[in-house]
Amino acid sequence: MSTPVLEVKNLTRDYVSAGGLFRPAKVVHAVKGVNFSLEKGRTLAVVGESGCGKSTLARMITLIDPPTSGEIRIDGGKVDAGHVTREMRQKVQIVFQNPYGSLNPRQKIGDVLAEPLLLNTSMSAAERADKAMAMLRKVGLAPEHFNRYPHMFSGGQRQRIAIARALMLNPSFLVLDEPVSALDLSVQAQILNLLKDLQEEFGLTYVFISHDLSVVRYIADEVMVMYFGDVVEHGTRDAVFSDPQHNYTKTLFAATPRTDIASIKERLARKAALAAAG
Repeated sequence: MSTPVLEVKNLTRDYVSAGGLFRPAKVVHAVKGVNFSLEKGRTLAVVGESGCGKSTLARMITLIDPPTSGEIRIDGGKVDAGHVTREMRQKVQIVFQNPYGSLNPRQKIGDVLAEPLLLNTSMSAAERADKAMAMLRKVGLAPEHFNRYPHMFSGGQRQRIAIARALMLNPSFLVLDEPVSALDLSVQAQILNLLKDLQEEFGLTYVFISHDLSVVRYIADEVMVMYFGDVVEHGTRDAVFSDPQHNYTKTLFAATPRTDIASIKERLARKAALAAAG
């Protein structure tokens, strides 16, 4: 049996709120004993409403915040929360919801992509540029984009750039934090298809953070539903969608508008038909 790319055991994260003159400090249990493992080439979707703990979990597995207790293993190696090595940080990369906020507006795109190689490898300038150009093509952008600045791109193109940058160091897995929620419906479909294509080509492993079960249905192999820091349901995509067990999961299904690929295409077709008729 192969070693999981990512393994999480009894992971918790507590925050202490400040007290007042007549109010004692309060401990908030943001994440409560989460357990899961993720195999290479698969996608785990972590789903829930705002405040459920999924973003806190994402910050811990991307090694941004240390857990209060529990254990994280990446490629079989235990993460030392008190001393995270550069090599361990290179194994996980994150793609944020707002790509423009994570791109330096003063850097040309070629430099944005080459920077991780400059900081973490001994590649020459020519080798870094060649790899950056190759990755730009992989995400569907053209060579002429290499010397342009972030403000010259659309939201969807910026997200492609963010994905390319995240892949430059060949990480063990990517955390995708609401990567399509800020995009138009047609662009959402393009980015989701790109992620699927890249996963198939490179054997990528994803942790996909989302509040939208409909998008998750297209991208995920496994679904983990969080509610107030607890994992209330975890199973294969087909099992969760065909027969959800927890009442909270059922409520999410009822409340979430359909934005899966088929629904997006159907909605766009209706919009085009109405425009033609008008």
